Amino acid sequence: MKTGIILAGGEAKRAGGREKYLFEYDGETFLERLLSTLKDAVDEIIIVARDDIHCRRFEEICAGFEAKIVPDIRKGLGPVGGLHAGVQSAGGEIIFAVACDMPFVNGDVIRYLFSLSGNCDAVIPRWEEGFIEPLHAVYKRDALERYMHSHKSLSLRDMIDSINSCFVNVNDLRQYDADLKTFTNINNLNDLEKLNNRG
Repeated sequence: MKTGIILAGGEAKRAGGREKYLFEYDGETFLERLLSTLKDAVDEIIIVARDDIHCRRFEEICAGFEAKIVPDIRKGLGPVGGLHAGVQSAGGEIIFAVACDMPFVNGDVIRYLFSLSGNCDAVIPRWEEGFIEPLHAVYKRDALERYMHSHKSLSLRDMIDSINSCFVNVNDLRQYDADLKTFTNINNLNDLEKLNNRG
């Protein structure tokens, strides 16, 4: 069984106070776009929200999609805290973790990353400059559970270095997404305006 975890618990400080999952492109919110992609790539979807108030908001927004909505358990820990909450609720043995500010995530890329997992605890896309994509990556649930049980660092990089991580060159993914749009992330309102004014 495969689980998709959408991390949507950020505080939107770089987005002018607006929740990035509500940013829109081509008439759809980023969250709707992610849900539409994930429903064909995984067996269950979990959305991690900041708190119970945001969970209730997601329940309204996600009506019509099958998704489990859970709050952060360990508050204020950033993506590591969000992953912790998602993993506690995950039924899948293998997880695709993604940030909520990525409107062009590609289902074929997700399926390819799953296919590479094998004996790896994680499959992380990596750019030639060394930059990695930990929030567009595949993880084994048991490896994350072991790490979350005793970790002290809030760094995703430290987590990745602590488990048996395998890296895939992003250029290997061009066979499924020629322009690598799957890694597009929109951090602020200026980025959103540029995105919607292209072409």
